[in-house]
Amino acid sequence: MSRNIIIGSRGSELALLYAKKAKDSIIKNTDLSDDEILIKSITTDGDQVKNVRLSEFGGKGLFSSNIEKELQNRKIDIAVHALKDLPAIETKGLMTNFFLERNDPREILISKNKKKLKELELNSIIGTSSYRREFQIKKIRPDLNCKLIRGNIDTRIKKLKEGKYDAIILSYAGIKYLQLENQISEIFTTEELIPSAGQGIIALQCREDDQKTISLLKKVNHTETFKRANAERNILKVLEGDCETAVGAHSIIDGNNIIVEAELFSLDGLKRFYEKRSEKIQKFKEIGNEIGQILKKKSNNSYKK
Repeated sequence: MSRNIIIGSRGSELALLYAKKAKDSIIKNTDLSDDEILIKSITTDGDQVKNVRLSEFGGKGLFSSNIEKELQNRKIDIAVHALKDLPAIETKGLMTNFFLERNDPREILISKNKKKLKELELNSIIGTSSYRREFQIKKIRPDLNCKLIRGNIDTRIKKLKEGKYDAIILSYAGIKYLQLENQISEIFTTEELIPSAGQGIIALQCREDDQKTISLLKKVNHTETFKRANAERNILKVLEGDCETAVGAHSIIDGNNIIVEAELFSLDGLKRFYEKRSEKIQKFKEIGNEIGQILKKKSNNSYKK
């Protein structure tokens, strides 16, 4: 019987680099060899819908549903996702509870002439597809105009260079993977711009009934990242947020404690609700639930349509 493991991934350059990292980690931590692990490129609806907000076509699931279908139909054994692109609610029959060591979760700015956010001309146009980033930026610079931008990182940088935008906001992790750090104009701290929950984390997903793959993925699961991912994702689960929900969440582990901060914006971006808490590390799941409940109460559901 063949021992081949098939990893499914989006077909973008960045996604395939994530899949390669997952493959390398499995090889390093198990007795599987390079030729026993195959990577399958899968086109997602999110890759095909280019010029509109994801929410208009079904939300975050556009980047994951086709890959998950391949998993459900047993055409692949492991799905690789950027955790921040996954809907908060788990797909029935699938398990997303294994994570590679977290990459840098921070946000970065790429602009013309390497200007920082506060140095940009009045009323400059910022490219982003995220309401969270838009509202965070407007808190710093209310004059700036945010304009929808979609596509992979190279496409977005090209649009910037063509003069369609004055600056764009992206995640640092992707820029690092593609070795484009020389393009960066500014790196924001996680306090300045609280990232998306799970940003910088590569998630590995399998079928709930696939004990062989589960035991395999347990060997590559990064313990600290697992705890941080669950803390941050539990905030989203409580809020029942979709891709229009402007919410940021970030955690750090400090000794025996886990510290989590999160912010939630009203639908119009005018109200910001913030919470920061520290708990013993064993309560990594509970802290996310607690913060989610607090933000839900503070906002009085003003973040929902």
